[in-house]
Amino acid sequence: MVKKRQTIRDHSAEANLFARRALVSAMFVVALLSLIIVNLYHLQVNQFEDYQTRSNGNRIKVLPVAPNRGLIYDRNGVILAENKPVFSLEIIPEEVADLDATLAELSQVMGLSEDEIEDFHTERKRQRRFKPVSIRNQLSEEEVAKFAANQHRFNGVSIEARLSRYYPFKDTLTHMLGYVARINKRDLAKLRENGQEANYAATHDIGKQGVEKYHEDILHGQVGFQQVEVNNQGRIIRVLDFQPPIPGQDIALNIDIELQQKAQQELAGRRGSVVISDTRTGGILALYSSPSYDPNLFVHGISQKEYSKLLNSRYSPLLNRATQGRYPPASTIKPHLALLGLEEGVIDRETSIKDYGTYRLRNVNHVWRDWKKWGHGDVDVTKSVEVSCDVFYYDLAYKLGIDKIHDYMNEFGFGEFSGIDLHEESDAIMPSRGWKRARFNEPWYIGDTISVGIGQGYWNATPLQLTQSINFLVNKGQRHVPRLIKGYMVEGEVQDWPIEMNRPIEIKDEENWNLILDSLYGTVNREHGTARTAFLNTDYVSAGKTGTAQLFTVGQDEEYDEDAISEYLKDNAMYVGYAPYQSPEISIAVTIENAGGGGSNAAPLARQVMDFYFERSGLNQIAKLNSQANQGDETANPSPSNTPEGRL
Repeated sequence: MVKKRQTIRDHSAEANLFARRALVSAMFVVALLSLIIVNLYHLQVNQFEDYQTRSNGNRIKVLPVAPNRGLIYDRNGVILAENKPVFSLEIIPEEVADLDATLAELSQVMGLSEDEIEDFHTERKRQRRFKPVSIRNQLSEEEVAKFAANQHRFNGVSIEARLSRYYPFKDTLTHMLGYVARINKRDLAKLRENGQEANYAATHDIGKQGVEKYHEDILHGQVGFQQVEVNNQGRIIRVLDFQPPIPGQDIALNIDIELQQKAQQELAGRRGSVVISDTRTGGILALYSSPSYDPNLFVHGISQKEYSKLLNSRYSPLLNRATQGRYPPASTIKPHLALLGLEEGVIDRETSIKDYGTYRLRNVNHVWRDWKKWGHGDVDVTKSVEVSCDVFYYDLAYKLGIDKIHDYMNEFGFGEFSGIDLHEESDAIMPSRGWKRARFNEPWYIGDTISVGIGQGYWNATPLQLTQSINFLVNKGQRHVPRLIKGYMVEGEVQDWPIEMNRPIEIKDEENWNLILDSLYGTVNREHGTARTAFLNTDYVSAGKTGTAQLFTVGQDEEYDEDAISEYLKDNAMYVGYAPYQSPEISIAVTIENAGGGGSNAAPLARQVMDFYFERSGLNQIAKLNSQANQGDETANPSPSNTPEGRL
């Protein structure tokens, strides 16, 4: 049996090995500790501000605060657009884990309809995920209490109280005042393009039409901010800092709400418009279009069914007839054409024609007829306006030519935007050779000019254009820009908006203007004037011009039979006028669609509104003095005629 050799252990070598390993381990531990210390120093010292900001970002939020929208008043301080508190149920999609499940559960508690859920999804797609989206507006107190009792079940859902626009006069002011509604994708894109998106961070609504849209920059105000501390569920614990928003500017309009209501009352049940302005400033005192609608429907989101009803109505309630309605001006423009003839020397105050009821051109088979079958006999300039003689203006238009007519009528605002503070305006059509070539690729014919001579054919105008054209006549070429806004409200007082003027119309002979104004006086006050019956026995003296716009062409061998044609082809009734005659204060343009003669329909309506203006304001005392001063003027500039009153 072989015995193993016993190995002698080298304790010294083992001790040295252990020492080396311990040293390496210690060095490794020191290195790790050094790395940790360096990293802690870097985090706690070098990057302290950065991580503190991140920490605060999780704990502190900066929330935008919407400004209160400016209020709108009429010229007498009556509020036309105000802000009322409302409660809405809102969801922040980003904070909801399962949106469909939340909506289903919310429907059980609040009784949400399918339409409300569908509208919510539509609006959600337009907004960013972190922005609240309303699912029900104008909550009742009972609904607020019901949700409050169940709020713990819904993360990201809350009831928010805010101020909402309200229009107390409803459909009386819609087309002029406009309305606000929810900000949509198009609005956001435009705000982004103009660098205004941040200022609407907390705003739900924006001006969509009318004054609300045109003066949006004045009415909206500047957004504010609040810095808040939130818990891990995102709920606000406390407010750390608050920068209040700057509310929108309150404004006053030239509109007189009582006058506006009177216009609405007189137009009730009829399609048309009434425009009343201050002849001295161009301020719009009333601008009513019928039919109308309640703008409050749009503030909280109109349903598709209700909107389709408005959009597809045969009566076009969405159309602002006062500024967008395009009507043949008919005989209301005869004074302007007569003035042009006088200024150009084509006619003078002694010019007279024989009117036998028809007008013919040499070598032309077409016959143009006067509205009065047997004619008006001897007709001079004054009488041509007073009795609204068509034949006189057929001949005058033929002699003037379309080029002169077009250029001069442009000066009176026809075919041009008026500059009123509304986006919803048409420039209508003041036809010319170039216009017809561009529109129809046809030359201009002499027959086109003759039709223009009585405000028919291709010529159309808006009621607002008719109003300003009579203002330009009254002011002898001075041209005020029509304005709805009167000024800012500062401590209950109105700081007037500057009156804007355009270049005046050139006057060659002021006596020509005086002659035309006298003929407008005769239309209302002399024996054969077409508006005399409508204005009998007023306490004030006014002047004006009637018009009856024919909407279709009557054949050469046919007679106009009002009873045999469709309602929508019957004549439009029109009237333009002003008062008092000696010192004009207001002008008016009345348009009533398919009503018949202007003298028997539009002029009486104008009289009712003007009576109301003078009686209510107390200005009838001044008007009476004017009336007394003008008694006996029946004999001034006489234009005797045995012809009966005309329907124009």
